[in-house]
Amino acid sequence: MQPNDPNRMQGGENAFPQPNTLSGGVTVGVQSAPREGFLTASFVWMFVGLLISAIAAGFVMSSPDLMMRVGEAWIVLIIVELVLVIALTAAIAKLPAMVALGMFFVYALLNGLTLGVIVWMYVGTGNVSGVVSAFLGAAAIFAGAALYGAVTKRDLTSLGGIIFMGLIGLIVMSFVQLFFFSQSDTLNLVIGIVGVLLFTVITAYDVQRIQRGEMRGIGKESASVMGALALYLDFINLFLMLLRIFGNNR
Repeated sequence: MQPNDPNRMQGGENAFPQPNTLSGGVTVGVQSAPREGFLTASFVWMFVGLLISAIAAGFVMSSPDLMMRVGEAWIVLIIVELVLVIALTAAIAKLPAMVALGMFFVYALLNGLTLGVIVWMYVGTGNVSGVVSAFLGAAAIFAGAALYGAVTKRDLTSLGGIIFMGLIGLIVMSFVQLFFFSQSDTLNLVIGIVGVLLFTVITAYDVQRIQRGEMRGIGKESASVMGALALYLDFINLFLMLLRIFGNNR
């Protein structure tokens, strides 16, 4: 997700670039929307998305038949989820708010199905405490990072390059472990710790971007959906990384 162009030319003989400032509202897509309630709306949709995922995960965990079907369609579901995120991110500047929100909710539903299988891998082996610890830890870290991002005076946008490099490194480490060191508890723990640190920073970074109105869209509503998607992914990834740490490295 890339922020929109900060400067846009205004008509008239004395036209000059107008900066995307907080005092002037947030610039989303090709329109300017008021910044009031922008961050709040993103959090609201994020929590609705998490609720949808939790309900879907609960259904999967309560039905052996559904769990088996999700397991068989695992790769397909992951691909569809990736396509949804890419499509939503690429087309958000053209999508009506309701369509964007619907795509986000569909993604949350599908992700909940796959999360149900992942969580059951821990719960089914008696490691309920690890799942609970991961969830509570993710909630606490997310809340702290979000609060910092909302109140800090420091400009976190300078961290964008470091965050991108960190994500690439984390992905490479994950693939290396998957294909070459799948039984390495040490590498699994390292990935979990690095992932928690990285997504803590990303959470604060995303909250500041949302607060500044640096999410693309054709209006405040659709841009808020992008904010919700970013926050949703931050929380889910924090949870999954903490599962690596508290889940007995399964």
